[in-house]
This record gives sequence, C-alpha cells and structure tokens, in this order.
Amino acid sequence: MAVIYLHGFGSGPKSTKAAFFQRRLQQIGIPLLVPDLNQGQFSQLTLTRQIQQVSQQLAEYAHPPVTLIGSSLGGLVAAWVAEQQACVQRLVLLAPAFGFLSHWLPRLGAEAVEAWQRTGSLSVFHYGEGRPLPLEYQFVTDAQGYPDGALQRPIPTLILHGIRDETIPIQASRNYVAHRPWAQLMPLESDHALTDVLEPIWQASSRFCGWIDAPRETGQN
Repeated sequence: MAVIYLHGFGSGPKSTKAAFFQRRLQQIGIPLLVPDLNQGQFSQLTLTRQIQQVSQQLAEYAHPPVTLIGSSLGGLVAAWVAEQQACVQRLVLLAPAFGFLSHWLPRLGAEAVEAWQRTGSLSVFHYGEGRPLPLEYQFVTDAQGYPDGALQRPIPTLILHGIRDETIPIQASRNYVAHRPWAQLMPLESDHALTDVLEPIWQASSRFCGWIDAPRETGQN
C-alpha cells in the first residue's frame, strides 16, 4: 500500500493537513509520502508539471496500489494523475479545485488578469513560504487544457468539502459527483482550509480507505 498527499496551491509539504495525515497514518504503521509540488520554482508552476512530477514518482515507487490524498489544487492534480495512472486505486479529495480558473480569475478581477497576461507575471502570496512570489501566466494557459469533464475514470473517490468554502464553492464538488456514481461527497461545516474539522476528515477517510483507526488524539494542535 502507498499513500501520497498532494498539497494545495501556494502551500507546501509542511501544511497543517499534510502533517495531520502523516501523524495519524504513522500511528497505524502506514508511511505517507508528501512531495513538494513547488519544486523550488513556484514561478513556473503548471498543472502539467505537477501531474508529471507525481506520475514520475509513481513510476519509481514500487508499492501499488496507491491512494492519493489531494487538497485544493492538489486534489485536482490527484484526479488527473488517477485518470492517467492505473496504479491509483482510490482518491480522497479535500475541497478539490474543480473549476479552479472559473473561481479564481474573477476574484482577481479583469484588470489584474489583463495585467498578468500583458506582463507575464503576477505576485501571489505563498502560504508555505510566508511571502509573495511571482507566478507566470503560463499557469493559466496550461490549466485551460484540463477540463473537468474529461475526468471519467471510474475510481472510488471520497470528496470532503466545506459548505462555507468561498475559495472553491462546494457546488463545484456537487457538480462533479452528480455525473460520477463512483464519487461521493461529504459536506462539512467548515471553510476552504478544513483545519477545524480534521478529526471528522480522518474518521471518514479511514473508513473509506479501510485503514485501522488509531485512538483519538487529545491536547495536540
């Protein structure tokens, strides 16, 4: 068994949710691989690059079947890797970024997007680094080549999404599961971060994946 966690946009392998899953899985003897999808070059980030990075790691990781856990943009990456790689047998997606550009670009505003396209670069706050970093416009043009409708491989999928998510509205996940009977959605009373519902996420994920649950943690941040 192999379990891989894919962090979100502007995040990193030391994110709160990645650390939580790593700790809980370690308690039951399951290692968790958390690759850095930034690769030290956030400015040149694209969905294609992330998909290729994870696919390459799968080719080198001789422990199928694989479960992918993906958060936000990492959830979208996980879905596309699973579409292409038969060794991925299960998906756990945390507020996956379906329809990412259609949600993100309007929030930036038409003027900012036009300036980004004209100059080729946009300053984006990177939470993993704790500072703004430049992102090339290629990120947008590349992502446009990955329509959600093309994700059709029938792989067991659990989606956990906050009903108060203003970054990627839960309707995006509702739309996704509506035409995919192999996917199920668990709404949560939370926002996009989901950090206040980690225990329910763990319980649902462990049941879905068939992991042996560990004793509930107390007194830990």
